[in-house]
Amino acid sequence: MTGDCLRVANCSGFYGDRLSAAREMVTGGPIDVLTGDYLAELTMFLLYKARQRPGGVGYARTFLTQMEQVLGTCLDRGIKVVANAGGLDPAALAADLGALTERLGLTARIAHIEGDDLSGRLGDLRAAGHEFRHLDTGQPLASLDRPVATANAYLGAWGIADALMAGADIVVCPRVTDASLVVGPAAWRFGWRRDDWDRLAGAVAAGHVIECGPQATGGNYALLDEPRAPGLPGFPLAEIYADGSAVITKHPGTGGMVSVGTVTAQLLYEIGSARYFNPDVVARFDTVQLEPAGPDRVRMYGTRGEPAPDQLKVCINYSGGYRNTMTFVLTGLDIKEKAAMAERDLFTALGGADQYDSVDVQLIRTDRPDPRTNDEASAQLRVTVKDSDARKAGRRFSGAVVELALSSYPGFYLTSAPSRESEYAVYWPSTLPADEVTQVVVRPDGTRTVVPPTPSAPGPALTVPVPAGPLPDPAGALNRVPLGRAFGARSGDKGGNANLGVWARSAVGYAWLTRELTADRLASLLPELKELEITRHEFPAMLAVNFIITGLLGEGVASSARPDAQAKSLGEFLRARVIELPESLLAPSAPPSG
Repeated sequence: MTGDCLRVANCSGFYGDRLSAAREMVTGGPIDVLTGDYLAELTMFLLYKARQRPGGVGYARTFLTQMEQVLGTCLDRGIKVVANAGGLDPAALAADLGALTERLGLTARIAHIEGDDLSGRLGDLRAAGHEFRHLDTGQPLASLDRPVATANAYLGAWGIADALMAGADIVVCPRVTDASLVVGPAAWRFGWRRDDWDRLAGAVAAGHVIECGPQATGGNYALLDEPRAPGLPGFPLAEIYADGSAVITKHPGTGGMVSVGTVTAQLLYEIGSARYFNPDVVARFDTVQLEPAGPDRVRMYGTRGEPAPDQLKVCINYSGGYRNTMTFVLTGLDIKEKAAMAERDLFTALGGADQYDSVDVQLIRTDRPDPRTNDEASAQLRVTVKDSDARKAGRRFSGAVVELALSSYPGFYLTSAPSRESEYAVYWPSTLPADEVTQVVVRPDGTRTVVPPTPSAPGPALTVPVPAGPLPDPAGALNRVPLGRAFGARSGDKGGNANLGVWARSAVGYAWLTRELTADRLASLLPELKELEITRHEFPAMLAVNFIITGLLGEGVASSARPDAQAKSLGEFLRARVIELPESLLAPSAPPSG
C-alpha cells in the first residue's frame, strides 16, 4: 500500500460486465483495493428469480469466476477485495468463496455484511407505522395488490470499514450504495471519523465516478472528437487521499482516456439534484472541482459534505405480471394506415385490447420519402401487452400476431418468431428511518458486530461558491448545427424517471446552457417530454446542468415499454437536434454536421 494515497480499482459496473476486468486491474499496475459493483434495482429481482430455481443462488456468480483468476495474486500483494456481489445471499457467497480458497490451496480472511434485507420485516414495520410511500407517487405500500419479491435498504460504508479493521481480505457486501465500496476502504485506511463530512463526500464523489467501470475512461463518452487510446477502455481507478481528494486514472497502456470530460460525464450519470444522498453523508456535487493532473489523470477536490440523512433509501421489487412484445414491419406508402390496420386486426382477433391490464402501441417511423433501400422504406409498429395471466400475454398473443401474416396489410412481416411471455418486475422506491435498519458485520472469525447508523444532525448552512461576475456572452454568427457539436451529454434511469446531464467545454458554453437550455426548451427539442414534469439543476463548477424527467420510464426499467427502457440514448437524441448556436461555442476540431 502506498504511503500517501489509497489506490482503489473497479472491475465491474454491472452484473454481466467484462469478465476479464478483475485480472486486468490486478495485473495491470499497483492497486490496494479491488472493488466491483454488480447490483442495480432490476438485478435484485433477477437474483430473486435465480434463487427460486433448483440449485439457484441469489448472488453474482461471475464474481467467483473473477476471484478464481486473481485471488492468489491479491493475497500475495495484500490487495483487499470489496464487492456487492453478495446480492440477496452474502452469507452463501462468503461460504462459497471459502470453499474456493480451500480448493485453490489458499487462506483468505472473508467477512460479509448483512442487515439490508427487509423482506421478512415489512409486515412488522408497516404495523409500526412505516408506510413505505413511493418516492414519486406518494402511494403507501398498502395500496399494492401484488406480493413483494425483494425489499432491501441501501447500507453505508462503516460496515466495510469495520470488516477491514478486523483483518478481512475480502468483504462480501449485499445492497450497499455503489459509492460505499470506495468510501469504506478510504475511511478504514485514513481513520476518518463519522462526521468528517467533507472527506467522506470526496470519497463518495470518487466512488460514483468509478462505480460504472469504463464509463469513466471513455466508455459511452459523447465527444468522439477528443483523442483516446485505441481498444476497449481500461477500467478506472481512484487514488484517494487523506483529505478526501482523489485522482481518477487508469492503468498505463489500456484503451480509452481519462479527461475532465469523461469524469464530468460520469459525475452527471444517474443523479438528481446537487445534493447526492448516501447513508453516511450528503455529498454536494455542485462543489466538486476538476482539473487535469497529467496524461489520463484528473484531480477531484473541494467536495463539500453535509451530515448524513436520517432516512435510508429502500429498493422494493414486486412482480408486475407478464409481458410480451411483437413488432410488425411496415413498408412503403400509407404507413399510418397500415399501422392502424395491423392494430385493428390484431385486437379484433384477440377479442379486444381492454382485456389486458396494459397495452402499449408505438409506431416507430424510420422510413424516408423516395427510399433508396428496403430499410429506408420501412417503419416498425411495436405492440406490448401486459397482464397478470401468463397465458394471455404468452403464445395466445404472439400467435395471433403471426396468424395475420396472410390477411392484413401489404408487405406484412415481423422482426421475430412468436415468443413466450416473460415475468417483469416493478420497482417501488421508498425510505425508512436509518435507526430501523441493523447493519451486521460477520467478521472473518465468525463474530457478529452491529454497526450503528451515523447520527444525523443539522449542520451549518453550506454556502456554495458561485461564479464571480456575469457569465460571458457567446459571440459570433449563428450557425445551424447539432447541439452536440458544442455540448456533451449523458443520460440514464432513476427508477421510473430519467436523468439527462449536459455539460459545456467552456465558461461561455455554460453561459449559453444556463440561459437557453431551460426545462421548456428541452421539452420543445424532445417533444415526447412535453407532458412530463422536468426539473433542472445547475452545476457551475462542472459547467453543467442536469435534468430530471419524471415518469418517462413509467414504473421503472423492467416494466417500461420504451425500446430504450433505461434512457441511455436520450442524451444522444438531444445532441442530434439541430439548433442555432453562436460560432464561439463550436469546437474548432468538431467534425461536420452530416
